[in-house]
Amino acid sequence: MTIPLSILDLSPIVEGGNAAQALRNTLDLAGHVERLGYRRFWLAEHHNMDGVASSATAVLIGYVAAATTTLRVGSGGVMLPNHAPLVIAEQFGTLATLYPNRIDLGLGRAPGTDPVTMRALRRRLVQDEEDGFINDVLELQAYLGPLQPGQSVRAVPGIDTNVPLWLLGSSLFSAQVAGMMGLPFAFASHFAPGLLMPALQAYRERFKPSAQLDKPYAMVGVNVIVADSDGEAAHLFTSLQQRFLGMQRGQRGPLPRPVASMSDLWNDAERANVGRALSVSAIGAPDTVAAELRAIIERTQADELIVATAVHDHAARLRSYELLAGLM
Repeated sequence: MTIPLSILDLSPIVEGGNAAQALRNTLDLAGHVERLGYRRFWLAEHHNMDGVASSATAVLIGYVAAATTTLRVGSGGVMLPNHAPLVIAEQFGTLATLYPNRIDLGLGRAPGTDPVTMRALRRRLVQDEEDGFINDVLELQAYLGPLQPGQSVRAVPGIDTNVPLWLLGSSLFSAQVAGMMGLPFAFASHFAPGLLMPALQAYRERFKPSAQLDKPYAMVGVNVIVADSDGEAAHLFTSLQQRFLGMQRGQRGPLPRPVASMSDLWNDAERANVGRALSVSAIGAPDTVAAELRAIIERTQADELIVATAVHDHAARLRSYELLAGLM
């Protein structure tokens, strides 16, 4: 593979573990992948989820950035409608001031949670959500750019840090907006692959060069588990399959331990639904994963892959990223 590989981490809380261990594992993983040569380490905003410890995303980005030196660290993403753009500009402006040229700001418009928690976050529930999102991105961009004459509201720190913005999504809307604004685009195909190809096409067709980017740049999310054998990788993958099965049933919790077989846990319809959701995955021994990733790259023409590896055992997760690095 000749394109960059990056990491998406949710600081998974595993069955039998806790949030403190999950955060320590995140820091350990960041140092590990930095040594292996990965480009970015992104953390995702989710709320009220027993299996995810990355809810305070900006805080966790600072934690990781302070313990690394070359890795780009960022959000994959911050759910912008949950926050005032000025607050995000101040948070990421502070991070960029502390860690120059190392911070990315990926933005999504999904809630990252359930409707009750949305209300607890004071998320705005408005009819013009799409227009509101575009306006919020423009406002945020202005806070992080050069100070303009007569500008009365400023992000301090933040002014002229020019933190790189990315738009994240699993829909045509986000792809179109990213293209029209001349921003890099990351598609969440690791859990919602249905519109992957139409979204990439829409992004590239609508792309207009900007001060940040002169040509389209697309990142594709992929679930990857690499182990010494196909069978071992398939066994590790059952943790993520169980998580997605639980989501279908409205059951959330820590990342389950792997099981010997999924056959007794789901019915045919559930198996098909989980399979569709996780269809953009590369699971197996190194040769198997290399072939699957080559096929994904050829099909999508991605400029970069961002890899999610939801494995219950932390040592096996580290090993997966080590084996994957050998394919870079």
